[in-house]
Amino acid sequence: MNVIIIEDENAAARRLEKLLKEVAPETIVLQQLDSVETSVLWLQNNPQPDLIFMDIHLADGASFEILQHVPIKCPVIFTTAYDEYALQAFKVNAVDYLLKPIKSTELTAALEKYRDVFRAPVSDYSSLLETLRRQEGMQRMLIRLGQSMKLIDLSDAAYFYTKDKITFVILRNSGKRYPVEYPLDRLENMLDKRAFFRINRQFIVNVAAIREMHPYSKRRVKIDLDPATDMETIVSTERSAEFKKWLVGENV
Repeated sequence: MNVIIIEDENAAARRLEKLLKEVAPETIVLQQLDSVETSVLWLQNNPQPDLIFMDIHLADGASFEILQHVPIKCPVIFTTAYDEYALQAFKVNAVDYLLKPIKSTELTAALEKYRDVFRAPVSDYSSLLETLRRQEGMQRMLIRLGQSMKLIDLSDAAYFYTKDKITFVILRNSGKRYPVEYPLDRLENMLDKRAFFRINRQFIVNVAAIREMHPYSKRRVKIDLDPATDMETIVSTERSAEFKKWLVGENV
């Protein structure tokens, strides 16, 4: 059985590998990966293993961000310190989990469950991801830049917009623009709704990037953004009432 361990604490990864050798000597640990970025790159360039052990929290973000960039086709056993509410999500989606510190008896039971469902269809992780996003909110995003990748903190995203069927993000601190692989329809569901609002078909804005607002015709609102844009940023008529509630936190 070939496995990879995605864990940013070396001591925890070594302990897990040691326990695997004790309870399942046939296990081969192909790789230990310690971040979202290295995990995505490895999975994109290697055949998927039989099983992945995946820590929920990594140094550069939450591990579910890996699943947004790579379609995982093999079973995943999460290692986590999540509370019971979140653990229910793993149970519902037939994804096993191990609470740290991992015990050999619990690891054995998880591996037995893995063997029992090995030939069954792999779970759809989409429901789990949505639950985790609601629990924590998406905090970071990986962006492709040719053959490299850049990790951005979404608190630094001023706004997202679409032009010529391409989605872009503008950063607050630098004003730099980067292409984003997600359309606005999907981003609208991924982003923290306390911070971001879709004002029209073309823009999703961060409340922190709103510099000024002006009354506009048909009860709409015109927004000045920082960094500035030469594109028209007007809250659509159908979204104006909801936008005003969002500004004061009523519909979060």
